[in-house]
Amino acid sequence: MTEIEKLRIDKYLWAIRLFKTRSAASTACEKGRVKNKEESVKASRIVRIGDEYEVKTEEKKWVIKVIALLPKRVQYSEAIKYYQDLTPAEENERIAFQTASFYSGKRHSKIGRPTKKDRRDIGDFLDE
Repeated sequence: MTEIEKLRIDKYLWAIRLFKTRSAASTACEKGRVKNKEESVKASRIVRIGDEYEVKTEEKKWVIKVIALLPKRVQYSEAIKYYQDLTPAEENERIAFQTASFYSGKRHSKIGRPTKKDRRDIGDFLDE
């Protein structure tokens, strides 16, 4: 883990893979979705080791503690070494329940595009 003196919060959140793009991390800061000690932070705020941040993403509400600074984006297995996840267990359970209940892996009947069989049946019906 390298030693860096200054790193912006938007770049840090992007590098540890909480956001897909740096601009998405910057937008989240502008909208007040990134907080330090109950106060919203700007995208230009300097991150320090030991800081705790509450970050709301599309999927979940994170509580992270900065362990080390990461200047560039790396693969996930490396990125998780640079922060400690302090997210409450209730939040993780809520996310697990949501993902289990919303996607079953099957296409719902009569919703969406017709299947190949449905198209053949429609073609046969219209030809007669």
